[in-house]
Amino acid sequence: MSEIATIAATIFKHAGKAKRFVVAIAGPPGSGKSTLSARLRDVLPQETVEVVPMDGFHFDDAILERRGLRSRKGAPETFDFTGFEALLKRIRAGESEIAIPIFDRSVELSRAAAAVISGEMKFILVEGNYLLLDEAPWARLAPLFDMTVFVDVPRAELERRLMQRWRDLGRSDEDARAWIASNDMPNIERVLSHRRPADMIVGMRAVP
Repeated sequence: MSEIATIAATIFKHAGKAKRFVVAIAGPPGSGKSTLSARLRDVLPQETVEVVPMDGFHFDDAILERRGLRSRKGAPETFDFTGFEALLKRIRAGESEIAIPIFDRSVELSRAAAAVISGEMKFILVEGNYLLLDEAPWARLAPLFDMTVFVDVPRAELERRLMQRWRDLGRSDEDARAWIASNDMPNIERVLSHRRPADMIVGMRAVP
């Protein structure tokens, strides 16, 4: 059985007969949370699973500029935590049509109501950097998840993947290295140093 199939089987077993089962998939930038979530969506029972990215709650760059946080985009304080928490509470309540925002990295903007969670969706895979952060207010998210998964990837591999990400988005190597050093690496250290224990830890084989 592949590692993806093993993770999916574990989620399926833990969910049992629950009508809704919310899984947090956390990890540092570049760890492969989105890839893992997409692969799990493909192997879990079709028409019963949806992915909810935390990145849809990025504050707009104009707001970050006014708050002096543009250079720290991606840090916990650059997200609309209150809006994200409210969405998770609606998901847990099992509301029938919940619109969710999706972050479009190619234009650095969130698209409102870009996807919809129907009442029939059993498995909700929530993916984001700070889902297990043990700092206030993020620690309040703990009771909103039925299961937690942490994607653990060596720092050198994270840096390699982030370099490729920024190259693909048009940054020069010099700009990419500077951004990773000043922004991505501090966020990585925060995720790794200040997280609650996860129910399951997966490694590079799950998200090559």
